[in-house]
Amino acid sequence: MKIWQVASLSGPPAQSEQPRPTPAPGFVQLKVAAVGLNFADLLMGDGKYQERPALPFIPGMEFAGTIEAIGCTAMPATSASPGPDLSLGQRVAGFATHGALAEYITAPADQLILLPDSMSFQQAAAFQIAYGTSHLALWHKARLQPGETLLVLGAAGGVGLTAVEIGKRMGARVVACARGSAKLEIARAAGADILIDSDTPDLKSALKAATNDFGGVDVVYDPVGGPAFNAAMSACRPEGRLLTIGFASGQLPEIPANHLLVKNLSVIGLYWGGYMTFAPHILSNSLRTLFQWFAEGGLRPHISHELPFADYPQGLELLRTRQATGKVVITL
Repeated sequence: MKIWQVASLSGPPAQSEQPRPTPAPGFVQLKVAAVGLNFADLLMGDGKYQERPALPFIPGMEFAGTIEAIGCTAMPATSASPGPDLSLGQRVAGFATHGALAEYITAPADQLILLPDSMSFQQAAAFQIAYGTSHLALWHKARLQPGETLLVLGAAGGVGLTAVEIGKRMGARVVACARGSAKLEIARAAGADILIDSDTPDLKSALKAATNDFGGVDVVYDPVGGPAFNAAMSACRPEGRLLTIGFASGQLPEIPANHLLVKNLSVIGLYWGGYMTFAPHILSNSLRTLFQWFAEGGLRPHISHELPFADYPQGLELLRTRQATGKVVITL
């Protein structure tokens, strides 16, 4: 089978070939149809992500495809409601720390999601990590409540756009902060109530002015980091909660602890993949909710680019240069 492979952290990924994997007991073999790209794929290829697989490795974290073979004693796939045992030809989605950018992959049967009939492979590959991250952050960590004000930084990016959509569905007033009018219009279409250009010369003052009528921001969703975090913190009302999701700016925020103390603020970290290790049931419950919302027509994954398998490096470059909005998907 054809694969993409990272053999060196100092060089680009390269296409290669290797034998198809055989599913062990409890696993299934999938023919991969689509792979969603994430900013973490960039970091992992540079050796800067919290997960550092041994070289060489196959990149790619989330995938969708068709079951081709089933290992002995495989378990049923996860679904929004009790479903049948796995069978050949079923359409499923899954995620892993790496390994998805290949024509075939094996995956634990009990971690797969049966796709709704209305969901395409491309939508499924774009769905799990971005929507899963935002839902877990807003629902489980920040406990976002109806009527609260949610500020989303990087609001047109892969995870930021899903935070806008989920925050609105949860009943929040959503303030979207993104670069340029085109990206802000995408955030508006996802449900944002207030739009702020992140290139505004005085972002701190702009955020305060936009949220002053509501008493400030209750929850900040930040996948960007850097100075934008501090500007957002200044707009928080007492007992505001700030979610650190990632650092797409390349800069870690410097958090003045005395400001946290004076305003009784909470900074909350979220690493979505970490729940696979210590609380997988929380991830599963979140994903069941999200797939149900999609089936009801409540979520609309935004895919800005669909690229063929051979163009994986171009997909990475779209993320690196921030040309993508929503998700980039590789199709096979």
